[in-house]
Amino acid sequence: MISENDKIAQIRFGENLKKLRIERGLSYRKMAYTCSVDNSKISKIEKGRVNITLNTMLQLAEALQIHPSELLNY
Repeated sequence: MISENDKIAQIRFGENLKKLRIERGLSYRKMAYTCSVDNSKISKIEKGRVNITLNTMLQLAEALQIHPSELLNY
């Protein structure tokens, strides 16, 4: 079971991901194509509903052309 603090972290991570994606003018579809992560999964990540792997985080960072640590800077 996921703790309340972990859930909050997932939500904040997702909000940050959404902000960064929008700042770069990427739609879900364009982001999904760029990082090979399904656009519905990106939506779920942004809503804090999915606990992602390190590999997924690295793919997202690459698609956004940022250092992965920026995704954790929320």
